[in-house]
Amino acid sequence: MKVKALYFWIVFAIALLSVLGGGYLHLSKQKTISMIMKDLSNTKSDVATLEEINNALVEELELEKQKNSLFSGQINEIYGTVGSLSKLAKTDKELLQKYSKVYFLNEHYIPDSLVKIAEDYLYEPKRELEFHSKAYYFLEAMMKDAIGEGVDLKIASAYRSFGEQGILKNGYTFSYGNGANKFSADQGYSEHQLGTAIDFTTSKTGSNFNAFDETEAYQWLLNNAYKYGFVLSYPEGNSYYQFEPWHWRFVGKALALRLDEEGENFYDLSQNKIDAYLINIFD
Repeated sequence: MKVKALYFWIVFAIALLSVLGGGYLHLSKQKTISMIMKDLSNTKSDVATLEEINNALVEELELEKQKNSLFSGQINEIYGTVGSLSKLAKTDKELLQKYSKVYFLNEHYIPDSLVKIAEDYLYEPKRELEFHSKAYYFLEAMMKDAIGEGVDLKIASAYRSFGEQGILKNGYTFSYGNGANKFSADQGYSEHQLGTAIDFTTSKTGSNFNAFDETEAYQWLLNNAYKYGFVLSYPEGNSYYQFEPWHWRFVGKALALRLDEEGENFYDLSQNKIDAYLINIFD
């Protein structure tokens, strides 16, 4: 009887503990779920805050990129300006001046550097003629192309010093008197002293320059010389000298192209307009 009673109380105790434990576990689970939901809510709030911060950083970064891009552009522009000024400072400003009875080139002026013209291009191969070294590339290219197309084109004269021009002019004056002023410049006023002017002829024309405009070579120069930076200095109707179809001057490809397209002559332009092309004369 005592054993049965003990057994009953043991079972009852177990049942009671089970009931009480289940309730505790249920309450514990509810509390845990509530905490998790709260944490999730806090996490969502933190994520939203982080997204706002990230978006703000992205906008700020983009703004900085724009500022850097603008700054970089300004720096490049400054470098370009400095480079252009440096290039211009190193370019002989006399090269595009109007020297025919307009500007005076003093007796001490000598081009930066001169180079001998190849004998194959000379009317008199035994003579030593020189041309501006920085412009020689363009002269040589023009001569090669003309000869390659079967054109009889020769160089009769190129660079002349102040003294050489004086001797030449005195000789012409002795022979022609004041009439020499129509076709020959005084020393200091000749484009030849720049080292960028050429007198052309042909094997048959020789020193009879007045007949040069009747040659195939002259027509070829009219159609092509500008491509190499050369222009006819004294065309028909100019205000300085008689028509000189043989006398051509290197002024750079950009200016020569402009003159050809506009149908203008070098001496028709103002000096200010001409000077704008000085920086690119050897390009």
